[in-house]
Formats: sequence, structure tokens, C-alpha cells
Amino acid sequence: MSDTWEIYALRYAAKENRTRRESFLFADDHHAPHPIDFYVWVLKNGSETILVDTGFDAEEGKLRDRPIMQTPADMLTDFGLPPASIDKVIVTHMHYDHAGSLHEFRGSKLYVQPAEMEYVTGPCMCHGVLRHPFTGEHVIEMVRSLYMGNVVFCEGSREIAPGVEVHLIGGHTRGQQCVRVRTRRGWVVLASDSSHFYENYRTGKPFPIVVDMEATLKGYDTLRALADSDDHIIPGHDPLTRAWYPVIDGGSENIVQLHADPTG
Repeated sequence: MSDTWEIYALRYAAKENRTRRESFLFADDHHAPHPIDFYVWVLKNGSETILVDTGFDAEEGKLRDRPIMQTPADMLTDFGLPPASIDKVIVTHMHYDHAGSLHEFRGSKLYVQPAEMEYVTGPCMCHGVLRHPFTGEHVIEMVRSLYMGNVVFCEGSREIAPGVEVHLIGGHTRGQQCVRVRTRRGWVVLASDSSHFYENYRTGKPFPIVVDMEATLKGYDTLRALADSDDHIIPGHDPLTRAWYPVIDGGSENIVQLHADPTG
């Protein structure tokens, strides 16, 4: 088994009618447009495939006014990876847009931080502002998978496979984790929501949804320590990712290769 991986970012949804006030604390112009993309990520090394996050489905998208172009399950199937074929899923955290299709992956091992499970089932969820980005049914689905024996807890840092690691960041949620991946161009870090946009970690302006501001800010330093350079950090929701990384030859504009050198 090779410890060098390919990484594909699959955009399955987007929301255009947003402004910067929804993306940044202390932004310079809160009224300027600022669209957001929604991704899942596929890791492949020739003999194994790992999925990072499961996205949300059409019903959840309708409830939250997040238009979906194609369900993650269908998009993965079109990519040659039907959900039933995926053995490992890294859940970076359990917000609706990252764990909203867990029911499609009941046969997969789910890798999550114990701090995240404690967070989503503990007293913090008594506060509506912290509870809002979660959906109860998704949490129940994770508990269901736990009782099926399909949840693997990653305490802090853990190797998922040679060349693939998870590291606890916290901040955005208690159990927010990033994914460090060895590629042909070096160590790439999928920040997920430890940095929603490039601008978050590059300028130190946090995303407004946060449970621990100190952990969020320290997390930017952790991302840089884990990645080979700033060009090796991939934020969780930035449309610039599709502008800066190449598509597969003849492939969809919604799938880009993160193991390739950035073009922007």
C-alpha cells in the first residue's frame, strides 16, 4: 500500500447570496458579496479510498436554504465510488453540512473525535446558538453507528492509514479535526472548518460560528505547522479552491485535484 495519496475536492452545493458578515468577524466590508461552496473530499492511493465528510442531502439543503446541485452520494457514485464501496469515512465535525448524509454510509467505519461526541450530546446543546448548526437526526445516526460498532474514536492525533492523519483543532466545534495527507507535492492539510476560507487563516479573521476563540486562533498556527506551506492548506468552503486547482482532464468543473500544484 502506497503512503502517497491523491486528493479530490467534490463540490456538491453552493450558496451565492451571502455577504462577508456571514464569513468573518472583524471583516472590512460586511455588506460585500461572499459566496460559499460545500465540499466532500476523496483520498485515493491506488489500493484504498477514504472519504472525508459526507455533506448534506437535498432535504437538509431545502430546510437550510442551501441549494444542492447533486447529493454527495450520487456525486460519489458518478465518480466511481458508491457509498457502499467506501470503508472509511473521516468526520471532521458533526455540523449538518459535514455529517448530514451519514445514513448513506452505515457500512463504513466513521472516524471522529471523542470531544465532538461529548459536545453534541452534552450541555452545550442546551444553547440554541451552539445547537443551530447541528441536526438531531445526524447526531442520532452517529450514535446508531456507534452501537453498530462502526465508530472509531480518534483521541487528539491519529494515523488513519499510512500517509493520512487526523489532528484535533477544536475552536469551531469542540471536536473539529483536520486531515493531513501525504501527496506527491508534500503534506497537504484539509482544514475543513478549522478555516472555512483562505482569508480566515491567512489574515487571522475567524468565521463567526465558534465555541472557543482561542482554540480557533491557535488552530491557524497548527494548520501551518502540519502543512508544507500555506499553499498546502485547503480550507473547507472557499470557491477559490476550484479556481486555484485543476480539474480532471475532461472532468466536471465541480471536481478538482488537490494533490496537483495550484495554478492560482
